[in-house]
Amino acid sequence: MGKSELFSHFADRFEVKRTQSREFFDELTSLAEKELKRSGEFVLPDMVKLVVQKRKARMGRNPATGEAIKIPAKTVVKARIAKKLKDAVLPKK
Repeated sequence: MGKSELFSHFADRFEVKRTQSREFFDELTSLAEKELKRSGEFVLPDMVKLVVQKRKARMGRNPATGEAIKIPAKTVVKARIAKKLKDAVLPKK
């Protein structure tokens, strides 16, 4: 499902215009950015938790030449899927 299909689905489901559903998702994105910058995490209940994570500098290998290279430290955003969603989607073992 692409962005336009997602906007159309929510517009039909809640009987609003597509532009209003797009504005909802734009605001959600903006709120997630603000919260990640402020506290380092953002939670969509029963779906996903976005977390800012700092990675240390480390040594790695160039896969083409085998040469050792230094990978610099960086900050990344990780998504952690909620247990309820995992249990609903993934098969039981």
